[in-house]
Amino acid sequence: MTNPCIICVAITGSLPTKDNNPAVPITIEEQIESTHEAFEAGATIAHCHVRDDDGKPTSDPDRFARLKEGLEKHCPGMIVQLSTGGRSGAGQARGGMLPLRPDMASLSVGSNNFPTRVYENPPDLVDWLAAGMLAHDIKPEIEAFDLSHILKAHGMWKAGQIRDRPYVQFVMGVKNAMPADREVFDYYVHTVRRLFGEDAPWCAAGIGPNQIVLNEWAIGAGGHARTGLEDNVRLDRERLAPSNAALVRRAAEIAAKHGRSVATWQQARRILGLRMPRAA
Repeated sequence: MTNPCIICVAITGSLPTKDNNPAVPITIEEQIESTHEAFEAGATIAHCHVRDDDGKPTSDPDRFARLKEGLEKHCPGMIVQLSTGGRSGAGQARGGMLPLRPDMASLSVGSNNFPTRVYENPPDLVDWLAAGMLAHDIKPEIEAFDLSHILKAHGMWKAGQIRDRPYVQFVMGVKNAMPADREVFDYYVHTVRRLFGEDAPWCAAGIGPNQIVLNEWAIGAGGHARTGLEDNVRLDRERLAPSNAALVRRAAEIAAKHGRSVATWQQARRILGLRMPRAA
């Protein structure tokens, strides 16, 4: 394959703690350092959540601002993607960081089950978040936990709620949501290509031990890959992942096995149609 592979690193998430793995970065300073190591290892998108002083998930715009500023300083050119996920806040608080104008933000366009609750994304909130991303020139990453979410993204694109061709990420392996099923994965890819074009970029994320499985499937099928301690804290059954960078290096090795280079930040921005940093 000639198309370079974009590696997204999901650095912290809302759930993992240092009890799960001491390498999970919790403070802003830890997050910047961990992301810098992952950036040097080949990651070009940083998917970011923030935590409060007690280590609990929050949507605090001030914390997001500090993290964004640090990443732009220490990882120049890296794509900063802020999470609007529902574990960090409720209602419109989930989009309180959008005025910061990150390069990207996650956008879940439908509801689904999670391990112990319903992940609620009501239509009015989805519309409000999408409007905020349009207003602040932020590219959404569509988090597809279900086939219907891909179809919903297509409808929003046609209606002008999403400016550019949607960048869809398949999320598989969340308990009570879509499992890591190869036939379903292949149909997801088919659906993205049918709705958005054969050359439409897309990504996939696997949760827990499914992380390496989805890395293999996505990279082998010409898509892009997400890794990181948010989704998986282990290298294998016996070993904890020593860092986000270690998981990025593993994804890069899979890309090399499939004859694909790892995208530079310049290539990643061109593939996704993102603006270049002013200093670049």
